[in-house]
Amino acid sequence: MPQDEAVVGCTGKVLIGTRGSAGPGEVLVRVRGGSETFLAWSEDPLPAGATVLVIESRGCREVAVIEWVDPLDALGGDTAGAS
Repeated sequence: MPQDEAVVGCTGKVLIGTRGSAGPGEVLVRVRGGSETFLAWSEDPLPAGATVLVIESRGCREVAVIEWVDPLDALGGDTAGAS
């Protein structure tokens, strides 16, 4: 199966919650200047609406994801005064 390496490292939102080892969910990933949906597998269940990071392409529009919190969000969104 050909893998889609362009998607690895991209972030997205869970549309249909993942069920851990019990089965995949669905994610909307920002990739190639747009958004695309993929079946998503994760070690732990992830709820709809969670932000994720794609860590592996499994081919055939399937990816492995982990929950993701953008470290820049901790800055409060106001980086104008940062030096």
